[in-house]
This record gives sequence, C-alpha cells and structure tokens, in this order.
Amino acid sequence: MSETGLFVCFEGGEGAGKSTQSRLLHDWLVARGETVLLTFEPGDTPVGKELRRIVLDPATGDLSDRTEALLYAADKAEHVDHVVLPALERGEVVITDRYVDSTLAYQGAGRTLDVAEVEAVARWATHDLRPHLTVVLDLAPEAGLGRFDERDRIEGQSLEFHERVRQGFLDLAAADPDHYVVLDARAPIEEIAAAIQKRISLLLGTR
Repeated sequence: MSETGLFVCFEGGEGAGKSTQSRLLHDWLVARGETVLLTFEPGDTPVGKELRRIVLDPATGDLSDRTEALLYAADKAEHVDHVVLPALERGEVVITDRYVDSTLAYQGAGRTLDVAEVEAVARWATHDLRPHLTVVLDLAPEAGLGRFDERDRIEGQSLEFHERVRQGFLDLAAADPDHYVVLDARAPIEEIAAAIQKRISLLLGTR
C-alpha cells in the first residue's frame, strides 16, 4: 500500500459536532489550495448505504453484537477500498466523519465485546490503514443526545452504553497522543476549528 495523501478522522459521541467540524476543515483546506475529499461512515458507498440502513434503522431491532460489529466492518472495507485509498493514492487530503475508532468505541466498549478481537476484524477490513490524525470531539452523552428530537437505533441505546463509548474514545486517544487531539465539544465552534487547523498545519508542513 502506497498512499501519499493525508488522512484525517473525526470521532466522538452523538451530537459532538463531527460533521460541522469536518466540513469546516474541508473548506479551510480547499481555500489553501488542497484537493480534499470529505466522506463519512457508515454509508458513503452503494453497499454502505444498505449496511447503514440495517444498523441504524430502529425497525431492525436487536442484532447480535457480533453481527453489528461485522456489518460495520463490511462498510469500512467497502469505504477504504473504493473511496479512501484511491483518494490517498491520488495525493488528496481525506477527511472522514467516523472510522475504525467508532467500531472500537461503540461495538467494543459500548457493547462490551473484546476490544482486541473487534480491532483485529476492523484492521483487517481496512488494510490496517490508520489516520495521520484523529480528532476526538469530547462531549458528555447527556448533552449530545439531548440535541436529537428522534434517535436512530444506536442513538437510542442506554446512557450507560454511551458513557462506555465516550470512555472508549478517550482511552484510544490517551494510548496514542501523537496521533490524536482531544477537544472539548462544548467550546465555541470557531475555537474548535482553529485548534484543528493549527494541528493540521503542522502535518501539512511535514508531509
């Protein structure tokens, strides 16, 4: 594998502002003359759309926790093979709203599956492709979930589930601080964006 672009991932719990900040970073990079691909998981491939419907639709009901983890891994395999890797090989900056860490936090910590086993599947599905930087937008679950009038199948899980997810993200960031930045999602949008731009500028300078 010989990707030459820059890979940036946004992670965090529900309602933390990942989509907003990924879009702001996209616009800032484009203004600097970079070629940027803004994408997301699950669902940014034709197959992924069907997988997203299954895992997020409340009508799906209960799934085996392992089934859920495998469905997310399948989405990631399609996403990396058909969207992420081709863009990186073209030398583009790829920004994704969610990636492997979401599986580790939600299906690993949240569902209390063995995180090492979940990670082995997710890394295999994604060719062990890792972001140059993961931005974790940290927000207490009760604050983030309060931003939704209606909840999908994952958002509708218990508060305890979402608390485990939050801790899962923080644990991942603490284990590899060189490749993560954790930001308080309650801060002003512009302040968060400026902190992200500062970190990305350093990466662009060393690319």
